[in-house]
Amino acid sequence: MPPVAGKTLVTGGAGFIGSHLVARLAADHQPVIIYDNMSSGRIENIQASLRQGRVKLVEGDVRNELKLAEQMSGVNSVIHLAAIADHNICLKDPALANDVNGNGTRVVLEAARQHGVRCFIYASSAALYGEPSSLPVSENAELSPLAPYGVSKLAGERHCLQYSKDYDMRVVCLRFFNVFGPRQTATQYSGVITEFMNRLRKKKAPLIYGDGLQTRDFVNIRDIVEAIVLALGSKTAEGVYNIAAGRETTINQLAATLTKISNQSINPVHEAARIGDIRRSVADISRAQADLRFNPKTNLESDLRELWDWHLNP
Repeated sequence: MPPVAGKTLVTGGAGFIGSHLVARLAADHQPVIIYDNMSSGRIENIQASLRQGRVKLVEGDVRNELKLAEQMSGVNSVIHLAAIADHNICLKDPALANDVNGNGTRVVLEAARQHGVRCFIYASSAALYGEPSSLPVSENAELSPLAPYGVSKLAGERHCLQYSKDYDMRVVCLRFFNVFGPRQTATQYSGVITEFMNRLRKKKAPLIYGDGLQTRDFVNIRDIVEAIVLALGSKTAEGVYNIAAGRETTINQLAATLTKISNQSINPVHEAARIGDIRRSVADISRAQADLRFNPKTNLESDLRELWDWHLNP
């Protein structure tokens, strides 16, 4: 299904997820405004998209109400990806995390409301769940984030749901699980994959905190982009959706797969478990499958082989 017709504004469009999304929208001949302060976004991520002619880059902060308002004219859809995604930065400065991820989301919502934006999509996070009491975790599970990053993303999601209730705007919150793919840094989303690859490229053993039996639901960036496009194209989807592969992988399994892909005979090194590290995580994606017709194609081993090749020849 094609996205909503008309201009789309993508906050954080020069970042990891944003740049892949913008490339997809540009390929679909959609006019796009990238709104990014370039604190973690990179111009090389979007150069090919900018050459398409339908894509424009505007440098700005999501807390800048006036600058955002200037860009909203004629915009039909907003995809809000901009955030401080580095858990360590959020931990060191929770006030900043809340200002950008929480209050910044409210500012973007308000600018969108005032300019009659029809569709607002928010990049939420599995971090909102904290340590789930049952698996697979559904959208109705208790929200109990364990760190400032999750708390700030929850604040942003609550702003979104309140705007959806109070105003005539279709709002979709997509709770991304552990996203991986090209252009990702070790501080984002599924940083363990990037960390393992960086070490293996240097002939160093993967470093695992704890026994390695903790699990994650890894999802390829292509599936994330597809979910966003499906949400854009839907006329009825609203509310919260888990976006993941729906499969549980241990960190030990991940390390073994990456070691195999790198053609190295090396055993991982284990260090003490980290406080606050979630033990198990896997998503119930049935709601996204039903409402968005989301059908994830993530194949962990083959996708990791592709990513390993990209790291060797970026």
